[in-house]
Parts: sequence; structure tokens; C-alpha cells
Amino acid sequence: MIISEKKCLLVASFGTTYTAEEKACIAATEKQMAENFSGYEIRRAFTSEMVRKILREQNGIRVDNVREALEKLRDDAFREVIIQPLHIIPGEEYHEKVRKVVAEFRHDFERIAVGNPLLMTVNDYAETIEALKTQLPTYCSNQAVILMGHGSAHPANAGYACLQLMLTDVLPQVYVGTVESYPALKHILPKLKAARCNKVVLMPFMLVAGDHAHHDLAGDGDDSWKAILEKSGYKVDVYFHGLGENPAFQGIYLRHAKDCMAVAGVE
Repeated sequence: MIISEKKCLLVASFGTTYTAEEKACIAATEKQMAENFSGYEIRRAFTSEMVRKILREQNGIRVDNVREALEKLRDDAFREVIIQPLHIIPGEEYHEKVRKVVAEFRHDFERIAVGNPLLMTVNDYAETIEALKTQLPTYCSNQAVILMGHGSAHPANAGYACLQLMLTDVLPQVYVGTVESYPALKHILPKLKAARCNKVVLMPFMLVAGDHAHHDLAGDGDDSWKAILEKSGYKVDVYFHGLGENPAFQGIYLRHAKDCMAVAGVE
């Protein structure tokens, strides 16, 4: 149904092929958006072409990318479009597949603007840490928590190191690692030993507990983080939930959308 005011909040995420996680993380966040922005039609876009291809070919599910979504909104005569990404860092997905594409449509709408991903400002990092506290286990001196981020070759990957520095000030035994960049698990292992930890809780630091969580974090293979830690003598538990399930993280994305709406057309 097209809302008469012709305003849309386009929620753009990397996407996932895991149905349960899509409902728990992406759809749940979109639901919060719909409940808080009643004057806007909520639409969806996935930025991962691989995810879109798998969904289309194996499940018969078609999800627009940002370009396709904006073309449809233009054709449907929407006058205002707010794009709220659900990405973690302002990396390649955010800049190349969201902001760069949106710039091509700047003359097709009366107002069009893009919100920030999870980690952009110092305040975002502080709010992220407060959100993490709502899902961390009760603190004990011999236990550590390791967050698995995706990682990127983009300069924005430095955000993970920034988050680690801020965590060290308030949660000294919470460590940040990435699957595909720095810091990696090998950089965390010496810190666990120095802290004399013997228990570890693994948590995805991703919107969705998807493929990386199922395989790289907690998979049965010898190279999963769980397997490596267990071989190193640690007792390992896995918190198998994406950030999108946590209402506190949903709240950060809501705030970013509200901030974006406040300055729509002023970018």
C-alpha cells in the first residue's frame, strides 16, 4: 500500500539467506521503524548481490538492491525518501552500494537523505557499548567475551580498533576481532592468556547471526573460533544472536533515522 504523503523509509542491510535470522534481526528492526515512523512506508533493500542471487535462485525470493528500490520509488512518485542503512561501519557496502547510488537519484525526489550506520561518531561507539552491556554475561574475573565482526579492507575497518580502545576503558575483558581483517583471533589469544581467562563467550558483532556466525564463529570445522579456543583449553559458550535482535541496537538505528530526517535535504 502506498501512503498518500508519498514518504518512504528504505531500510538497507547487507541481507541474509537465513530465514529465522532474517525475521529476528532485519524484520524486527524494520518493524520498530514502522512503529516509530507512521507517516512513512517502509521498504527493504539488500546490498549483497550474492545474498540476493541465492535468495532468488534457491528460494524464489526477490529483494531489491538500493538502485532498484529507488527506481521503483521514483516510478511510484514518492516525494521524500530516507535511506537508513543497518550496516555496522561506514565501509565499502555503505559508501559504494548506498551513498554512491543514492547520489545518482538526488534530483528525482524532493528530499532524499542517508542515515549513518551503527558506528560513525564517538557517541555511536558509546551507545554501542551501552547496548552491548544489555547482552553481556555477569562479569567474572576468569571469563572473557569475544565479539566477531566482519572486517574490511576499507579504511573504516579502523572502527573495530576504536571500539576496542573504548571497551578497554569500561569492559576490560571484552575483545573485538574480525573474520577478514584486523584484529583477528590470533591477536586476542595472547590477551586471554595474560588476563588468565579460562572461559570465553563468543558473540557475533554483526546485524545477523548468519553465515559467518554459523561457520567461522561456531562451526564444526577445525578453523572455527570455537574450535580453536577449545583446542587452546578454554571452555567456550556461544551467544548466537545478531545485534538486530537486541532492542538497544534497534534503538540506535532508530535514532540515526530520526537524525537523518531532521536534516533531510541538507546533506
